[in-house]
Amino acid sequence: MEFRNRLAAAACLAALAVSAVPAAAQTLPGEREAMVAAIPGVVAAGARWEIVAASFNNMDGVVGTADGGVIFAQEQTSTIRKIDAQGQESVFIADTHGAGSTSVDAKGRLFAAQRTCTDPGLHLGPACLERTMVAQLAPERRMLANGFADGRAFGRLNDLVADGKGGAYFTVGGAYHVSADGVVSVVADQDIRSNGIMLNRDGKVLYVTNNTEVLAFDVQADGTTRNRRVFASLGGDTGGDGMAIDEAGRLYVSASSGVHVFGPDGKALGVIPTPRRPITIAFSGPGKKTLYLVGGGAVGPDGKAWSTPEGVRNTAMSLYKLPMLAEGFEGRPK
Repeated sequence: MEFRNRLAAAACLAALAVSAVPAAAQTLPGEREAMVAAIPGVVAAGARWEIVAASFNNMDGVVGTADGGVIFAQEQTSTIRKIDAQGQESVFIADTHGAGSTSVDAKGRLFAAQRTCTDPGLHLGPACLERTMVAQLAPERRMLANGFADGRAFGRLNDLVADGKGGAYFTVGGAYHVSADGVVSVVADQDIRSNGIMLNRDGKVLYVTNNTEVLAFDVQADGTTRNRRVFASLGGDTGGDGMAIDEAGRLYVSASSGVHVFGPDGKALGVIPTPRRPITIAFSGPGKKTLYLVGGGAVGPDGKAWSTPEGVRNTAMSLYKLPMLAEGFEGRPK
């Protein structure tokens, strides 16, 4: 109960959960120019990002839904929220114990990285006693694991992707796998600065961002991995984060300057500039030909870039969408 009360108090610092906003005809405060150049088969020249919604709380782990909308985790309100194709927002799942990332497999099972009370903005320190967890939240709730194989707590979890077999791969410093029966194994825990994590179309290759590059691992039948290698470089860009794949097997990687697009062979195809530094991306919309992106920052009700008092963490985010030539992978939600 104390954890929920603190989350509610933190949410009150921002008077708005998620609000729909009109499409912008020009750059909004806090945004940057995002002139899209053509990437053959991926995006047309001149395609424009449209702002869909803004939140003064977090929006992470965005996943497309069958009706053309998206869901995302909002850690501060301990909910998973949905924005439908018409831009209407609703609570999709409540009481998520601070879920900070989501993933949905081909069977519709929803998994989350539950960060509990570890939000730095709560300043709980030693008072944060609830362990973070990798869990399934739908269609039924069950914890997969709340610590490493040696018993150590995970700490503040980052991202995850469902493995399609009832388990998930996740990042927290390094990269790891938890099976459907709760067995945690190491993907990589040395010389890695992980963040985003994603599987290719057939689930046989695991991608993990490593700040300035993307690593690849071969997935074995039991979920363990081998053959670590560099799949692609971000070409001097930093902060590799959320990822998505399309029907052609291309990999999309968000980083500081925008969304990098790579062929299945790791060849760099181009970069889609974004109005804000991107955090998480996913395909959705009609024909799964719309790329949704969450970027850091938002515009407040006064029309200015949202800011917080000194010492209060600014978790404001904005959701955008971009028409694409490429089609998102139909084999699973993401």
